[in-house]
Amino acid sequence: MPSKMILLYLAIFLGGHSAVSQDTPAPAKNTGPETIAPSLPQTITRTATEVPETLIGSGDLLKVSVFGVNTFDEEVRVSARGDISLPLVGDVHVAGLSTDEAQSLIGKKLIDGNFMVHPQVSVFEREYATQGVSVLGEVQKPGVYPLLGTHHLFDVLSLAGGMTPKAGSEVTITHRDHPDQPQIVTLTRDVAKSTAANVEILPGDTVAVSLAGIVYIVGDVKNPAGVVMPNGSEMTVVKAIAMAGGANPSAALNGGKIIRRTSQGPQEIPIQLKQILAAKAADPKLQPEDIVFVPTSAAKSAAKRGLEAIVQTAVGVAIYHPAY
Repeated sequence: MPSKMILLYLAIFLGGHSAVSQDTPAPAKNTGPETIAPSLPQTITRTATEVPETLIGSGDLLKVSVFGVNTFDEEVRVSARGDISLPLVGDVHVAGLSTDEAQSLIGKKLIDGNFMVHPQVSVFEREYATQGVSVLGEVQKPGVYPLLGTHHLFDVLSLAGGMTPKAGSEVTITHRDHPDQPQIVTLTRDVAKSTAANVEILPGDTVAVSLAGIVYIVGDVKNPAGVVMPNGSEMTVVKAIAMAGGANPSAALNGGKIIRRTSQGPQEIPIQLKQILAAKAADPKLQPEDIVFVPTSAAKSAAKRGLEAIVQTAVGVAIYHPAY
């Protein structure tokens, strides 16, 4: 009887142990994919969206290889037409593609030609034909600046020492891969809108900063000259005259005019400067190439000439007829 009880206990113990041993591996198999697998797609997606690749261009030197195939390891330069010549597949047009897109295209050609089943193609940029960005126009230090990978417009302008006081608000960006489609960016002092103007710049691009508009102040002002319109701000008649030193005392403040070029020819716009200064009229906004003319008052000029004549006569009498 004791031996039967011992056998019964052993059977129960072994059965329970086997049940536990069968149940424990199952959770272990489920925990692995739950902790590791979901993180991989997130990492790949984030890298692809946040780090755009530089596009392949004519003259670039590429290294093209297939994993495990020692005979397929080539260094080829992109032709002027944007093609590379590879064994088995012949010419492949890669200009304007990223390296990932070029890998997929070459792999597809190898599969479609029945040369390989699952080729693992690798395309690497060994040398860029144009590794710099040309910065021209109204910048402190125009030139070609070495630049690999993607950067942004503000980075490039900083490399060139920033813009000059004569710089305009428009920047023209000519991309190496699309020279016939220049991109016009308008700079602004609005911080909320400045992010949209900070566009991506790639190696081989050309950045040209425009010259600001100029308005001309002529007539009875202290310093007749051309006045540069400040970047990102408006220029009005009062501001322009102030930058020219102001009107002379003999100026006719209500006889001024703006001469503006239009498609129909020059247009005259009268301005009442005296009323503008008294805040009784709006201060007109000026456009590039406008001419602001401030005439001379005939009465004031005659009075001034009469006073000068009296002073000159007095001085002459004092010199040539000394008092005794």
